[in-house]
Amino acid sequence: MYPINYQSQIRNAATEAQVDPLLVASVIRVESKFKRTDVSHAGAVGLMQLMPGTAGWIEQKMKADRNVNANGIVIGKITRQKLSNPTQNIRLGAWYIHYLTKQFNGNEVAAIAAYNAGPKRVGDWLSEKKWNGRLQTIQDIPVGETRHFVDRVFYNYHLYGRIYGKDKTLGK
Repeated sequence: MYPINYQSQIRNAATEAQVDPLLVASVIRVESKFKRTDVSHAGAVGLMQLMPGTAGWIEQKMKADRNVNANGIVIGKITRQKLSNPTQNIRLGAWYIHYLTKQFNGNEVAAIAAYNAGPKRVGDWLSEKKWNGRLQTIQDIPVGETRHFVDRVFYNYHLYGRIYGKDKTLGK
C-alpha cells in the first residue's frame, strides 16, 4: 500500500548524503508521489521537486561544477530533462536535505520546513520566535502550505518507519 519506488537510488543517495533514506522517500512521496517527470506550477522538477536554479546551486556546492558527478556522469547545465533523471534528482535532493539539516543544527523538522519554504524564511521564523522548530508545534508555522508539507512528510516518515523498519536500509 505504501511502496517505495527507486529504492536503490534513494539508498545510495541517502548513504552518500548521510541522511535517512526513509526521510528522502517521504519527501519524494509528498512532493511527486514518485512521478519522475512531475513539474509543479512553479517550475519545480522531478521526484524531489527541485527548482532548476536551486539544483544548479546544489551542484556547485557538491563540487559538481567540474562537470562530473560521483558516478562519472557528465552533468553540465541543469535542465528539466536532467532533473527528471531519478538518480540525479534524488542525489541532489538528498544532499540538500543534509545541507539544510546541518544549517539548522541537526533539526530535521526545520530542515524539511526549509526544503519547502526556503532556509531564510524558516531561519526568520525561528529567530523571531514565530515557531520553535519542533514537530509538536507545526501549527505555529506561519505559512499553511509549509505547515501542511511538514505534517505530510513526517506522517509518511513515521508510517514508512513502521512498515519498513527503522534500520534505515529500506529493506536491504
